[in-house]
Amino acid sequence: MNQDGVIVLFSGGQDSTTCLAWALTRFARVETLGFDYGQRHAIELRARLRVLAGFRTSYPEWTAKLGEDHLLTLDVLKQIGGSALTDAVKIEMGTDGLPTSFVPGRNVLFLTAAAALGYRRGISDLVGGMCETDYSGYPDCREKTIAATAEALSLALGQRIEVHTPLMHLDKAATWRLAEELGGKTLVDLIVEETVTCYEGDRTHRHDWGYGCGVCPACQLRARGYETYRRS
Repeated sequence: MNQDGVIVLFSGGQDSTTCLAWALTRFARVETLGFDYGQRHAIELRARLRVLAGFRTSYPEWTAKLGEDHLLTLDVLKQIGGSALTDAVKIEMGTDGLPTSFVPGRNVLFLTAAAALGYRRGISDLVGGMCETDYSGYPDCREKTIAATAEALSLALGQRIEVHTPLMHLDKAATWRLAEELGGKTLVDLIVEETVTCYEGDRTHRHDWGYGCGVCPACQLRARGYETYRRS
């Protein structure tokens, strides 16, 4: 086990919840960090607290490792705007070949803020749920982008910054399986009931895989992955 601390970028969604469980099996002290950036699906900010409460209730062996939860405001992304995740924009393919849900620079900004917070708290390891296997084509989810960002942050802060991305090469079905391997059916059930992945933040429509509109790209990925996971 790594005896150092780690900060998990924790949105309250399926991927970051799985990453939180992953970190708790590997690090002695795990802090969580969420971001309020004016996202339309801000309901995920409340989901974060429900998921953390679920971890503390269901996994006493992890509770002692769970450290402080942080929430940072990065409304500069809302001010820049132009994304379906921050503005009243239809989710569709844009003229640049990327979905209109792409928020330019979001993951780089998230990692920069997380690294700066870690610097103040004596933590140089970060965990993020970025994935280039089953994703919407966002360039800031690619392994090369994350590696380059970690290198730049290491130079900028004068210390090693390591970004762990346990989901980078997993599809959504494999992410469901990893959650089960880490926390059993209890964790899978917690993800289904409490996490928010839907870009619309829909908590009115309940599916086998959880709550969501069922139409947006995030819901479609989650649903297909769950169906494959259940069949395997």
